[in-house]
Amino acid sequence: MRKILFIILLFAAFGAKAMTLAEQADSAYNKDDYRLAIELYQQSLSRDGVSADVYYNLGNAYYRSDKTGLAVVCYERALKLDPTDGDARANLEFVRSRIQDRPEDDSAFLANLHNSLLGSMTSNAWAWTAFAMFLLLLSASALYIFSSRVVMRKTGFFSGIVLVFLFGYSLYIAWESYSYANSHEEAVVTAPSTQLSSAPRAARSSTDKVVTIHEGTKVEIIDSIATPDDPVSPKWYNVKINNSTKAWLRASDVERI
Repeated sequence: MRKILFIILLFAAFGAKAMTLAEQADSAYNKDDYRLAIELYQQSLSRDGVSADVYYNLGNAYYRSDKTGLAVVCYERALKLDPTDGDARANLEFVRSRIQDRPEDDSAFLANLHNSLLGSMTSNAWAWTAFAMFLLLLSASALYIFSSRVVMRKTGFFSGIVLVFLFGYSLYIAWESYSYANSHEEAVVTAPSTQLSSAPRAARSSTDKVVTIHEGTKVEIIDSIATPDDPVSPKWYNVKINNSTKAWLRASDVERI
């Protein structure tokens, strides 16, 4: 009887430990023990797999620990997993608003609108939207082909033209959303500041063009180069800040999303 009771207690203790790792992190966060919360959230991600909620909470813990760059990384990862997470998006915008000397967004209005639509739903939701547009397109085609009334045929014809565009765009944005969620071409500056250089090396003279960007700034990685003989950094990234700024920076100063 004692042996059976011991086994039951052992399994209960193991199950409680397995289920409450993220909850332990939440408890540590609520007690303002952000260092412990960060460790537990990271363990939860490693053991239980990625989760938008855990990345969101980890981002909060990093922000409370004055690690703005890592907070941005976590919010961005949460939104990759769940673009509809309003809390993660709101916190990301708040943290971005506090970035020192934040680069200006020079994207066109239509590009910003497209990006807003891209982040409004998951890739699966966009795929289902495309499927719904296809069904409506079939209905409009049937209306045009089989209707004997001129008004209904015109309705089917012009509706079909619009639905062809909506179906194609929904299909494209579903593919783009899936590709973005699985890409790692964006990164965030995690050092307090870093320098953008015109060449993959530290500035050697006043003629070398150098621009400073600060922690939390997001960049798009275009290319990389290994520089094993460079005492400053063994690897450099060629990055794009916005549509008009491209430069090199130390790979050690950023973390890929």
